[in-house]
Amino acid sequence: MAAALRALPTVDPARATLERQGLFPCDAEIARRLSIGADKFRSIVGALEKNGFPPRDALIGRRYWPAVVAFWHRRYGLASLTSPSMIDGEENLDAL
Repeated sequence: MAAALRALPTVDPARATLERQGLFPCDAEIARRLSIGADKFRSIVGALEKNGFPPRDALIGRRYWPAVVAFWHRRYGLASLTSPSMIDGEENLDAL
């Protein structure tokens, strides 16, 4: 049993904390999720915000992760694949 415990990989506590940030990650975690460095993210975030990248939420103080993903989907033309193009009307279960 002791040998099995020694074989477990160690977890960097700082990285584990970043990965648990959920829907409102810090900018360093957003940069990590986007596979760019934190310094690079800081240098481009202003330009991104001018093009629709979500700003920090006034109440939470961080960016809403699903809005970040939606920004990139729109930027690369994938938004129409994830949302309906038109509302099809009200449900009528009596028609069945």
